Formats: sequence, structure tokens, C-alpha cells
Amino acid sequence: MNKNILHAIFFDKEHHWDSLVRIHKKRIRSVVLSEVDKFRYCGDVRKGFRLFVCEGCHDVKHVPIRCKGKFCPTCAVGESQRWSDMIADDMYHTIHRHIVFTIDEGLRDLFLLHREELLKGLMDEAANVVKAYFRKKRITPGIIAGLHTFGSQLEFNPHVHMIVTMGGLTDSGKWVDYDYIPYKLLRIHWQNAVLKLLRRTLTPKEKKKAQPLLQNAYSKNAEGFYVNAPKRSRTNVKALLQYISRYMKRGPIALERIIYYDGDTVLFRYHDKRTNKEAIKIMGAKEFILSLIRHIPDKGFKTIRHYGLYSRRIKKTVQKVVRHLQEKMTKLLIRARKMTQPKKWRERITETFGIDPLKCSKCGNYYEFKGIVVSKKGQLTIQYANDWDARRYLREEIERIESEKEKHQQGKAEAQALENLRFDWEGLRQRAQGQERELYLSSMQGSGRDST
Repeated sequence: MNKNILHAIFFDKEHHWDSLVRIHKKRIRSVVLSEVDKFRYCGDVRKGFRLFVCEGCHDVKHVPIRCKGKFCPTCAVGESQRWSDMIADDMYHTIHRHIVFTIDEGLRDLFLLHREELLKGLMDEAANVVKAYFRKKRITPGIIAGLHTFGSQLEFNPHVHMIVTMGGLTDSGKWVDYDYIPYKLLRIHWQNAVLKLLRRTLTPKEKKKAQPLLQNAYSKNAEGFYVNAPKRSRTNVKALLQYISRYMKRGPIALERIIYYDGDTVLFRYHDKRTNKEAIKIMGAKEFILSLIRHIPDKGFKTIRHYGLYSRRIKKTVQKVVRHLQEKMTKLLIRARKMTQPKKWRERITETFGIDPLKCSKCGNYYEFKGIVVSKKGQLTIQYANDWDARRYLREEIERIESEKEKHQQGKAEAQALENLRFDWEGLRQRAQGQERELYLSSMQGSGRDST
């Protein structure tokens, strides 16, 4: 399996991640341990694989099962593409704006303190600000909101990316286009909404401690609450979604931004918004890891939510209304939902690299799917085999992998025992040196007393 540079930072011979877990395990969220563990073994045949056999030369190919974890950068790329494809077939074909809501820098740590309540509240309040403005125009818009907790330097910087229809349905069931948003006015409403959210959530003791931050955010740093709309699209909704999906579905850092790692130090590129230029950030490996894992969302937390016409609760009803309007209107407002299946592994590889991974490079024939092995409760088991030969082969492969795994674990245990022995020896040597020094000093003090 090819390991990427992020995998090396976490799990190479320096054992940065294992060291952090030993020291801080009680403080690390269980979802973080789970997601990092998925990332660790993503693409490892020891955690499951699909078996393909060439129809011509009978060459065997093992395709490892991917983790599909939220933290894995390899899986995030495919997830981003699948998300944009699925959503694009279920959106109103009208003008959409990409709006970004940010908060005052001094308040970020408060959101980290109450991440579960405040981060969901941040998304809800951003949607409420937009819905309230459209409500004055007697229009209900469609909103898809995505939460980001990271900035370009991996700092904790919660903000909301939002896709909004520039128009919507009136109470009488008519579609109305509307392409003007007063961003300065929304910023004021957004600032008030965030500060009220904090006051509702913080305990009296926390509010008292945070009062200077809240007061400063209200009176001195209004520009910290920023509302911006960098992109919009009139026709190509899918292209807009593919652009935004890089924000909504990707991890905290793209692999190509990491430019150097020497076992101890990490260098990565980031865009400095103050100078509008590329810059370099240097961090220790452990500091880098800790900066990344705090952006893993809590278990069950939805980082993408739907509001207004895109709300799952009312969408089916609204679609019936709009489809009825289509019969009388020449302008296309919505495409009826098309439940497309996510692109399969073979399709994604072929589109990306221009090579069919199931075409044998030796004889030109094609590989045939024969079976799948999955990991259940830490043990490999055959989930499916299409004939007796495939089942026998998979059983033999499981035995071979488990044997290699056992040898690896034994070697790891021996190495750890040697490492512990080395530390014990170092400790004994240092204590012995300390005792020798104490004897030397006491003898020097004794000789000094004799000479006086």
C-alpha cells in the first residue's frame, strides 16, 4: 500500500500518534481515536479486500477496502465528488450564491469549549439570518449550509459556507427571482445572532469570565463578523457545487500543501489573506497532529444541513408544487430528483487516470470479481465468494494474512520490550551517575572541613 505524507507524519517510525495517545488518551475524544484508526488502516488488505481474477491469464488482484472516514484525505476526494453529483441532481435550477459567515477571532475558543451545542447553533443562526431577510420579501429560499472549523493555518476558526437560491416560493405558491442581498445589513444581524447564541449557551460563570471578549466583539470588532458571497451561478449548478464541495466535504489540509516532513518538523503552504500571497508555516509534528484532530466532528454531528426549500421535512411537498408550475412555465426551475448511484471505484479510477483498473496489463483480458473479505470485530471473514475455488483461495489468504499479522505483532512487542529495557538501563545509569556525584561532593566537603 502506498502511504501518503500525512500517514507518515502520524504513523512512521517516530510513532508521533501513538505517543500522543499514551500521554493524552483521556483527553482525546473517542470519535478522534476511531477516525484516526480508520485512516491508519485505510487501503490495508489486512482490514479487508475484494478479489479479482483475470479471465485470460488468471492473474490475481486484491483491491483493499477503503475506510470512507471523515479524516482520510484519500477518501475525502471521492466523497466530495459523489456529494456534488448527488446534490446537483436535486437542486433548483436558478441563481445560487455561495455565502460565507465568519465570527470574531476572540470568540473561537468559546466555540471549542462547547463545540456540540455552539457549532450546530452557528449553522442554524446563519440560516435564520438569511431566512429572516427573505421572509421580509415574502419568499422562502432554499439553503444548504456546511460548517468549517479550520482556517488556512489549521487554527480553530468556525465559519459557515452556504449555498442559497436567489429566489424562492411565495406563500401563494409562485416562484419569484431575487438577486440582491444587503451584506452590511446581514453582518449586523449575524453579529447579534452569534452573541445571543453565546449568552444562551455559556454558564453564568463562563459568561462572567468571557464578558470582556463578548463586549469587545460587540463594540470594537464588528468587522470580525463577516458576510461574503464570492461565487454565484445562473446555469451550471453542478460546477458551483463541485467548487463548494471542496470546502464542504474536504479535510483540514490537502496533501499537496504539505511540502516537507523530516520526522520531527512539518512545513506546509497556506494562503495569507492579509498579504494575498502564499506563505510557509512550520510546526512540530505533534503540534501539527493536535491541530488537525480537533477539526474531526463529533460522532453523529452533521456538518452539512438543509433549510428552507431544501429542508428534508418539506422538500417533497415543495417539489410537487414546483413540478406543477413547470407545466405552465417555460423556464426550468427544478429537475425532478434523480437518485443516481455514487460512482464506483472502477469508474473513478478510469476517469481520473484514463486507465481501466480491471483490464489486465499482461494479456488484455478483464478481471472478474470473485469475492470479498471484511473485518468484523478485528477478525477477517469471507463476506461473499462466487464459487468454491474463490472461497478456498480467500480462506488461504486470510490464514496467510493473520499469520503475518501475528509475526508483526510479535516483532512489535519484542521491539517495545527492548525499548523499555533501554530506558530502564538509561535510568539506572543516570541514577548511578547521580549517586557518584553525591559521593564526590560529600567527600569534597569532608576534605574541606579537614583543611580548616
